[in-house]
Amino acid sequence: MRCCAICDPVITPTDPRAARPRIDWRRLDGILLLDKPQGMSSNQALQQARRLFRADKAGHTGSLDPLATGLLPICFGEATKIAGGLLGARKAYETVARLGVVTDTDDAEGQVLRERPVPALTIDQIDAALRQLTGHILQKPPVYSALKRGGEPLYAKARRGEPIEVEPRAVEVHAFDLISAADLLDGGEPLLRLHVECGSGTYVRSLVRDLGELLGCGAHVVELRRLWVDPFREPRMWTLQGLEQLRAQAGERVLDACLLPVEIGMASWPEVRVNAAQALRLGRGQGLRGPYPVRGQVAILDERGRGLGLGEVDAEGRLRPVRLFRWAAQTGAAGAQ
Repeated sequence: MRCCAICDPVITPTDPRAARPRIDWRRLDGILLLDKPQGMSSNQALQQARRLFRADKAGHTGSLDPLATGLLPICFGEATKIAGGLLGARKAYETVARLGVVTDTDDAEGQVLRERPVPALTIDQIDAALRQLTGHILQKPPVYSALKRGGEPLYAKARRGEPIEVEPRAVEVHAFDLISAADLLDGGEPLLRLHVECGSGTYVRSLVRDLGELLGCGAHVVELRRLWVDPFREPRMWTLQGLEQLRAQAGERVLDACLLPVEIGMASWPEVRVNAAQALRLGRGQGLRGPYPVRGQVAILDERGRGLGLGEVDAEGRLRPVRLFRWAAQTGAAGAQ
């Protein structure tokens, strides 16, 4: 990891990177619902999408393992200011668990730690185990995870062979349901296809690992796909390959039409509307007395419904700006004229 610009490597004329065309980055605001491919890290997918759109600023809203596919919301420009709020959103997954084998990463990319015979199981037994892992539970995150200790991800310590003890933490699992056990019950591969809906900080790999222990044989994830993330319940996802083809065929302007406006990403927050004079005050960093009926973090919109940013309503009903978009003050100034 580069610590500063001084540490950047010197690129010589013989370095293959010297032949890369320079990217003319541009200001771009919006949200891309990316269908992350298997085998690519979330950051690799983010950087590829950023280069494709030439966006000067980008961030994603919650990592997916390289094994996983599916919805990875990517925020460009001012949309990055709401990315932190989307990290804690409710999410849904479909996963395939392989019974009888435990790995060090709790998925198919890890090293096998042990194998055990899979007992004869019934649907009722599987459903009973799933119910034990539903609701407010304590979950032990995987050792190979992006959680940090001492400023370093746990996976980095695990790869060096350092002993790691991970403490259980409270998570919420809204649904953990069996979709199909046909392979297992028909005497084929011991596979379970499962549906998961969960809150922030929940690891599907850990759910599958713990399910395997409850069933007496161990288990790991062999497939994982994220279906949706609030507020994007029925997402129109774009693949990197599809976006590249679209740009080649129709140009950058059509590519930009694939982005959602930032306001759609603000749908999970309670809404507060302000007039031009109030927007001007907020844009100057000043609060509004209100009183506003909601409490906590809110989405601030102008009278036409354009998003101005995020704010906080205190116990007395006063609204203060938290993270405003760059156009908030301009919107207020233009409306006040």
